[in-house]
Amino acid sequence: MTITLFIPCFVDALFPRAGISMVQLLEGLGHKVVCPEEISCCGQPPFNSGYWGEARPVAAKVLEQLKDAEAVVIGSGSCGAMVKKFYPELFAGKPQEELAKKIAARTWEFSDFIVSKLGVTDFGAKFPHKVTFHDGCHGLRELDIKKSPRALLAKVQGLQLVEMAEAETCCGFGGTFAAKFPMISTAMGDVKCASAAETGAEYIVSNDSSCLMHLQGLLTRQGKPLKTIHLAEVLNQR
Repeated sequence: MTITLFIPCFVDALFPRAGISMVQLLEGLGHKVVCPEEISCCGQPPFNSGYWGEARPVAAKVLEQLKDAEAVVIGSGSCGAMVKKFYPELFAGKPQEELAKKIAARTWEFSDFIVSKLGVTDFGAKFPHKVTFHDGCHGLRELDIKKSPRALLAKVQGLQLVEMAEAETCCGFGGTFAAKFPMISTAMGDVKCASAAETGAEYIVSNDSSCLMHLQGLLTRQGKPLKTIHLAEVLNQR
């Protein structure tokens, strides 16, 4: 099929290797991947801050670019939840309401698309490291994604997954939350980092680069050797 890959702002600007890995993995399965350059932000920052009127013009441009997409795959539980769950709410009673619902119905978060839609769990990846997994809030709570990334990690040769006690706890980033409440955000991140470190893992793996950016910043400042890596990058290791 032709897959329209929506690359989130954080991935595009700061973590391009995660996006490149997604493209290579999907193309390796025989699919055509397109990444419309016209798509920028999904509109989540103003939406989450209560500025729905400002979010709609941004989101409307995304809808226009995705209207003919066969399948929309988003490399982030956060942006994926915005398009799949919140676009229909954002455009309720507006001219784009039906289009928002149609696009939401064919939108998938990356790991869930691989496992639940394509039925693939094994890419032949090799990553001989002990890792722990962070469940991003939007992917877990809005999209109900828990098993898919773990099913993929279970097939990676040499990888040992050790679950942390705070796997489902918010990392404290939350986009604008971290900017408005930095002390609370940092305290929440410290709890997450401590829980991950207790596992003895070498890497924290997640579906969300924004969460990983927040955690890596804290880990680096704390002088901890623990590193962060996006799930797609792990699956693309050979």
